[in-house]
Amino acid sequence: MKIFLTGGSGYLGKATLSALLRDGHTVEALARNDRAAETVGSLGATPVRGGLADLGVLNAAAARAEAVIHLAQAETGDEDLAAATAMQDGIGTGPYVHTGGTWVYGDTDGVVDETAPWNPPPVVAWRKPVEDAVLRRAREGGRPVVVQPGLLYGGENRLIDMFYGVPGRAAGAVPYIDDGANRWALVHVDDIATLYVAALKAKPGSVYVGVGGVNPTAKECSLAVARSAGLDGKVVSLTLERAREQMGPIADAFALDQQLTPARGGAELGWIPEHTDPLAVLVGGE
Repeated sequence: MKIFLTGGSGYLGKATLSALLRDGHTVEALARNDRAAETVGSLGATPVRGGLADLGVLNAAAARAEAVIHLAQAETGDEDLAAATAMQDGIGTGPYVHTGGTWVYGDTDGVVDETAPWNPPPVVAWRKPVEDAVLRRAREGGRPVVVQPGLLYGGENRLIDMFYGVPGRAAGAVPYIDDGANRWALVHVDDIATLYVAALKAKPGSVYVGVGGVNPTAKECSLAVARSAGLDGKVVSLTLERAREQMGPIADAFALDQQLTPARGGAELGWIPEHTDPLAVLVGGE
């Protein structure tokens, strides 16, 4: 299939772009600047110059494609919805795969799936009206699907390194919030990339949690990051208030206690995560 991809030069985007090409698809990828264009081009995609605010570019690229995968992170819910609308208008009855996230479920009180109620922290509360609007297209002949990745790790390890590894190396101890007993719903970047590819064949209106099914505690993750940084055993507890001061509003998301299952993706799409030892990967930095 001919795919139009946004966010293709990013952490998740590069993995997804590579997975699409391995599966035999051709890809046009949105590129907001020369560096992004060079990145997607070097991976084998055709760059399309523009950003999420360039609605005409998005619409035209989607109209040329047979399917769309939207990975790029918008600044606001309004921007994300406008971009999604432009691309859904362009793709018409072709598959449109939209990116959400598992943080919208809040604390899960045990293992849950896509039917769990939403209880998002403020940092992701904007996602609800966007995903509702995207999925409504299924009633109008569209083929929307939402993929909700957990906290990504592996490779560049973007968020975990930014908020834990980098400040940990600078301070000589990797942080965790409160007692660190809350669980993180992790997913390897290469596994979630294959879920996006599989979602191109999903039933319209479907929602898939993208997690590895292994949910270590936040403190266990911090200890693994510390070991990777040569700070074996050197971790430090932050109160949630202090974490908010250091990390900003994303601290409330990192403090969530989440356990989710990838069972629906396995049952409906045959998607089985291959990476089941996230702590080993965090230690090894792979």
